Amino acid sequence: MAGIGEGWIGRALSAAVLRRWGAAARNAETEDLPRLRRQRSAARRLRQHLDRLIHVADGRLALPVLGNQTFPRPPDSDWAWRPELWCGPLPLPGISSVPSKEKLGCEVTLFHDCPRSEIALRQLRNKREANLAAYGLRLEVFRFDGSYLSLAIDLPESATHGLRRKQLIRVDTIVEMEKPLEIFARLNIRHGPNTEQIVRELPLHEDKVRVEFDLAYTKLNEKRVDRMWLDLIFDNPGMNEVILRDLTFSRRPRAEL
Repeated sequence: MAGIGEGWIGRALSAAVLRRWGAAARNAETEDLPRLRRQRSAARRLRQHLDRLIHVADGRLALPVLGNQTFPRPPDSDWAWRPELWCGPLPLPGISSVPSKEKLGCEVTLFHDCPRSEIALRQLRNKREANLAAYGLRLEVFRFDGSYLSLAIDLPESATHGLRRKQLIRVDTIVEMEKPLEIFARLNIRHGPNTEQIVRELPLHEDKVRVEFDLAYTKLNEKRVDRMWLDLIFDNPGMNEVILRDLTFSRRPRAEL
């Protein structure tokens, strides 16, 4: 109990209580029965509080830290980022019957062409110790009578600073699905009046769901880059639930050929 007390007096009292209960446990085999009965009652009352403390502490300490921007990234990366939705609580955590072009937070926008939306978006707290992101995003789709459904994630201005064709943009995510479907990632880079687009399918069958976009194969005008965003495109999403436990971006130089 030395960790309970505040200041040296509190720590001394906690240590004294700990020694007292240690002695009672060691002497339990020979203690007289009336005194042992009183100690048992006191120990049971104390155990209720200790069990409650341990239960709550285990739960809270196992949760990912709010605002965490720590995640695995290439050692030579010069920029890395996790969107706000996966970092901390949003003022509005969820939306039902989501119309097209509706935003959840400042960076995530849903697009679709369903005449009647049976789509829900909700931010949820990650609770597994393996999750580095504090929050995840749940997408629920019921009847789907449209031709497309996508989530657009706006990247910050820092993502375009110093952007070069000799670089790779990497996207890592953790995906859970109710039933299998295909998800495509499309990186969009606007430079002047033009927009470069690179499409990759997420390798959902692999342990690490990761895609890289090689900018060397684009016609990017490095001097005119002013915006970058990612579209996650869901193929045949009806009657399904998809949870994005994490979503991170990083940038690094590509290997010279």
